[in-house]
Amino acid sequence: MAPTPRDPRPIGFNLFEMACVGHISHGLWVHPENSRHRFNDLDFWVDQARLAEEGLLDAIFLADVIGTYDGYRAGPETALQEAVQIPSNDPLLVIPAMAAATRHLGFAATFSTTYEPPFAFARRASTLDHLTKGRFGWNVVTSYLPNAARNFGLPGEVEHDTRYAIADEYLDVLYKLWEGSWDDDAVVQDRENYVYTDPGKVRYIDHVGEHFSVAGPHLAQPSVQRTPVIFQAGSSPAGKAFAAKHAEGVFVGGHDLESYRQNVADLRRLAVLEGREPTDIKTYAMAVVIVGRTRAEAERKAEEFERMSRAEGYLAHAGGGGIDLAAYPRDALMTEVLAQEAAAGRDRTSRTRFYRAEGTVADALREVTRFDRPPFFAIGTPSEVVDEIEDWVRETDLDGFNLRQFLTPGTLEDFVELVVPELQRRGLYRTRYEESTLRERLFGPGRARLPQTHHGARYRGGANLGPVGEPREATSVLAR
Repeated sequence: MAPTPRDPRPIGFNLFEMACVGHISHGLWVHPENSRHRFNDLDFWVDQARLAEEGLLDAIFLADVIGTYDGYRAGPETALQEAVQIPSNDPLLVIPAMAAATRHLGFAATFSTTYEPPFAFARRASTLDHLTKGRFGWNVVTSYLPNAARNFGLPGEVEHDTRYAIADEYLDVLYKLWEGSWDDDAVVQDRENYVYTDPGKVRYIDHVGEHFSVAGPHLAQPSVQRTPVIFQAGSSPAGKAFAAKHAEGVFVGGHDLESYRQNVADLRRLAVLEGREPTDIKTYAMAVVIVGRTRAEAERKAEEFERMSRAEGYLAHAGGGGIDLAAYPRDALMTEVLAQEAAAGRDRTSRTRFYRAEGTVADALREVTRFDRPPFFAIGTPSEVVDEIEDWVRETDLDGFNLRQFLTPGTLEDFVELVVPELQRRGLYRTRYEESTLRERLFGPGRARLPQTHHGARYRGGANLGPVGEPREATSVLAR
């Protein structure tokens, strides 16, 4: 299909990463051109960052989990053998090295709100925003693996909507620390009078809520963005409500182009109900782009990826959702499987991306092991894949995509060398970086901080601090 005009908004792309061997392309770590086994080496991350910046990507987006996928075959053995997101490292710790090697590229890392308290993370996030000069974003997750709950002393998962209630208060604590605890001009660096920080411009937050009690003040002075760019994914009613209130970038779900369009529109509608602008949220989906100089070359790559992919790895990954498909006959109907799981107290309806209700267990097994599922799968020459990308944006109103990797660095090298020039030729992609912070990259120059319409802005200047339900103007630390 020939390209057609669209609005001048550039399409955003992030490199989808994880600090591990096997992220989501299971089995391909053994490919002779893959360097995933080097993930413990800082040079691995520096090389990735430099290549991503050469390709003018928005950011490197780092996924994470804090548990092991041990739902498949009733244990972690398969995940360990297949390197299914284990071993894995802390994604926050690789960012400073990548930031030091780049000037413009953004970095977004995943961190859970369910098991670790907010005060320490507030300082970690502010430190990263300082060290990156305002290029840090946070992907808010509530964590779903049963093993994650056991790792933090709980017998099982915290209930889904309760996790979101915890996350909502968690964010309020962080906003109070990031936005309300310090004034912009609190750091005076008055050498003559030996005053580094004016105590009259720093406040306790005195948060007391259902889940957290945090006195403050924040330990870090205000960073470039103050609040990092907030990313989130979640398609449940609770997840959508959370995104509409807090998120600036959302990873949207769907089954086809029309459902993605509807979900994007619904998210923007909910944001307006929260007093925000519909354009205050950027929407993303994961995309598979396999490109070659000829279509035959691209198809050879895809055939090789399919041949080397490991079904056991995909099943272990899917099994982390709590349903061990290997425990059921292949001809069993998924409606019966889901009913049995629910009756046993293992209702995993929030993970239907793994377990569709239609068909048999054999159908479900095929579904979880394929990487060519529509709608965001493009294979061919640069012109052919950009035709697809252009159609995706036109039909869904998405703002951008997370690029799934098959080979490191091969997948990104192909995208930078072959796809980026074609996107630029059509006016769909930037030709240079023009912004200094990640938030400005998403929303435009001059918008390094949260807009006034964002929920977090209500705490600026020390407003609305104190116990939940008793908001007050906080006093400085001098008042104690």
